[in-house]
Amino acid sequence: MVAVKLSPDPFKSVQFVLYELHNLSEEPARSRHALRSHMWRPPTDVYETEDAIVVRVEIAGMDESDFTIILDERSLLIRGVRAEPAERRAFHRMEIRFGEFGTEVELPYAVATSQVEAVYGMGFLRVVLPKARPQKIHID
Repeated sequence: MVAVKLSPDPFKSVQFVLYELHNLSEEPARSRHALRSHMWRPPTDVYETEDAIVVRVEIAGMDESDFTIILDERSLLIRGVRAEPAERRAFHRMEIRFGEFGTEVELPYAVATSQVEAVYGMGFLRVVLPKARPQKIHID
């Protein structure tokens, strides 16, 4: 089972986009490209069941400890690094991405944070986010 960190993340990818937009007219194009991240986004499915929102990320060749999963209110951020094999080789075709990756999902509902589960197996990370149920408050 993958550990899920339930705390705000001050380094969301949105901040990078805001920085780029703010500095769009102030910097020459060449320096903007130098600042651009090499982070890539793995294929991600988000679907809903009656009781939960499920996020499934296709990312083979990882260990459970290679993922960082952060839930901040209604935003789920999944990051990690897929290490490139150290063997020396000459590529004829290179389609499998390595290095730092990340995906962010805005959740449509509030989540019961104490019941969130994440499991990695067969090349897929699956995060199950149970929907928070309204609580009835008794008036004294």
